[in-house]
Amino acid sequence: MLPISALISVRAKSSAARSRSAIDGRTARHAGYAISLRVRKRIEEAFGWAKTVAGMRKARHRGLPKVDWQFTLAMAA
Repeated sequence: MLPISALISVRAKSSAARSRSAIDGRTARHAGYAISLRVRKRIEEAFGWAKTVAGMRKARHRGLPKVDWQFTLAMAA
């Protein structure tokens, strides 16, 4: 019977394979794209805070008017 270490093949990831972006150079080279990334980060931080701190991950109320009120209160905080 073979030991378990003989059955498992472990290989290190090759550093030759370079990771690439899904966005090609024609889009990412413009100044507007960099501005868009900064604005997106700012917005995502607010929504992330609302989910973790303000309890917006799961709505406490039923119905759109009540959930809208909860969202408005969380974003104003």
